[in-house]
Amino acid sequence: MVTEIGTDINLAAKLLEQGHPVAIPTETVYGLAANALDPDAVLKIFKAKNRPHFNPLICHLPNWESVKKYVTEIPADAAILAQKFTPGPLTFLLEKKKMSTEQAALIPHSSSLIPDLVTAGSPKVAIRIPAHPLTRALLAQLDFPLAAPSANPFGYVSPTTAQHVLEGLGGKIPYILDGGPCEIGLESTIVDFENQQVIVRRQGGVTVEAIERALGKKVLVQTGIEEHPVAPGQLKSHYATATPLYVGRAEELAVHFASKKIGVIAFGNNMEAVDAAFRFQLSADANFDEAAKNLFSTMREADAFGAEVILAEWLPETGLGTAINDRLRRAQHESYWDSND
Repeated sequence: MVTEIGTDINLAAKLLEQGHPVAIPTETVYGLAANALDPDAVLKIFKAKNRPHFNPLICHLPNWESVKKYVTEIPADAAILAQKFTPGPLTFLLEKKKMSTEQAALIPHSSSLIPDLVTAGSPKVAIRIPAHPLTRALLAQLDFPLAAPSANPFGYVSPTTAQHVLEGLGGKIPYILDGGPCEIGLESTIVDFENQQVIVRRQGGVTVEAIERALGKKVLVQTGIEEHPVAPGQLKSHYATATPLYVGRAEELAVHFASKKIGVIAFGNNMEAVDAAFRFQLSADANFDEAAKNLFSTMREADAFGAEVILAEWLPETGLGTAINDRLRRAQHESYWDSND
């Protein structure tokens, strides 16, 4: 299969309507999209990414009016957050709407409008209204939501340009809708709603602090690593580079790898003391927004540069720093997890 890159929304829509997966740009990362109501189309996402079927997908819709078709209700807190942060990098976990008797008769082995394959069997569906103008225009042409995880081989660094998608999925999908570099470069924050409580399941482009300010109350943060996650991005090994990556105090880590060719991912000037063959900067002036935008492309660059190990330090646990640390934690080399669980 030849993978084309272009900006033809009509072609992208046609391919999606025919059941093909298409890579789409969002303000967070590029997604690999397919008709969320068609299990056969969704299976092509899993096949292209080599993604475990138990990991749920996010459904993308053009507006909140269209969301009502697929969920049983929109909690009051969700409505407040939607008004404040959408379209944008915030995903909502909401109860799936059941099919009518007539609909169930037409679609056997299913009880809800959104297939269980999309939600990994969960009664909740992850819903997002993306902000990228090209994808919003595409969604406006479709009469179905788009299920879309990140457009990369499963477990590898998320893509923030069309070229990243081509490098990972070239020859496996027919089309990449090129919307330029992603503005945010970090996945969406995922919020859940249970018993009048708002729960952050994944930290991302909208900070916990911003959510709490919008709601005027504290929220729970439960972003633990899951073997069978309730939300996307909770798997233990995720966002991994091929080169072993370790996170901690860089000077201490460097001692253990003195015989290796070291690559360092820096934030500000806090790793100048490390003797490294390669140095990659997230943000020279320690800007969280810039670091989030550069994180995945920097990890890719470090991975391709010939280092034997990549070292990174934790960012301050505030604002987007907590979300960036979450991605670094999931990218760490398996042997690190084995010794530090």
